[in-house]
Amino acid sequence: MTSKIHRMELPRKVVIGRDAIKVLGKEAREAGERRALVVTSETPLKVAGSSIMDSLEGEGVGCQICKVGKPSTIDDAQPIIDSLKSTGTKLVVAVGGGRVIDVAKVAVSRSGAKFFSVPTTASHDGICSPLVSFPSSDRRYSFYAATPTEIIADTKIIANSPYRLTASGCGDVMAKLTAVREWRLSHLLRAEYAATLAETSVSMVVENSEIIRTGSEAGVRVVMEALIHCGIIISVAGSSRPCSGSEHLFSHALDVLCEKPALHGEQVGVGTIMMAYLHGADWKLVRDTLKKVGAPTNCRELGIDEETVVKALVMAHTIRPDRYTILGEKGLSVEAAENLVEVSGVAG
Repeated sequence: MTSKIHRMELPRKVVIGRDAIKVLGKEAREAGERRALVVTSETPLKVAGSSIMDSLEGEGVGCQICKVGKPSTIDDAQPIIDSLKSTGTKLVVAVGGGRVIDVAKVAVSRSGAKFFSVPTTASHDGICSPLVSFPSSDRRYSFYAATPTEIIADTKIIANSPYRLTASGCGDVMAKLTAVREWRLSHLLRAEYAATLAETSVSMVVENSEIIRTGSEAGVRVVMEALIHCGIIISVAGSSRPCSGSEHLFSHALDVLCEKPALHGEQVGVGTIMMAYLHGADWKLVRDTLKKVGAPTNCRELGIDEETVVKALVMAHTIRPDRYTILGEKGLSVEAAENLVEVSGVAG
């Protein structure tokens, strides 16, 4: 029995559906806020800016816009913090993809403000999780920041984003198939509930892959709910382990090696095919599901050559040496990596 305290911070409310963004002002007012700082970037502002302003102002909630540049860094959180302090604003509304939402999480964690996450894409599970990820000189690093107080996901807006982003989100969900197995391998399992929730998220994408592929709001809703489940899992477990394993290490290695990497979920999805093979799991189910939703399943579709994929596999175990995975402490040899790429069909 350990005396260590485990604190779980979960979203207070999740609102998802067509025109959900219209309730933003009402939700802000019910949260007791009369001012909001909207953190966003150029494209989300064009897509959803007017709807957000109308919703907030229609409920008597004053708002100010703070745009995050590209590429974003952790330093982009400081202007948000300064604005919150100077205006006395206690609510941050992050509107956009993972880049915008991550910057907002950092600002909220350092200011104590409430935080509404309003995703405009369904590309990965960062829309809900307390973790953030930023690049450093030679790799990405992750740490805990803040969990959204509330999530408002407008399926109409998300369904109108490039479908490639939704398919990428499916890849990030499928990764939980191998991540949960490695969480158990590492003897860090905190709650069977979290593992069950992770596996349920995978089933949601597998069973609804044909609906997802239509690009409809119904399909987007499935992916969004699965991604939100994944974010909650991290809070329940107190660790990213049930959502991030060797398939994520493979993706991070590609980020280091490639001048122009593919999308996070695309790389993780291909990584999951190979890591599921190593685990003796149903890797063909992973491959076939990704094919059905239109996500990459091989080097050619990723736009990354086979040699680089092999290098990433060999390098992957060094990304987080403290994290035990199916790759072991010594990692894969070049020969083993080449064989894995071939037998899993990732070679194309």
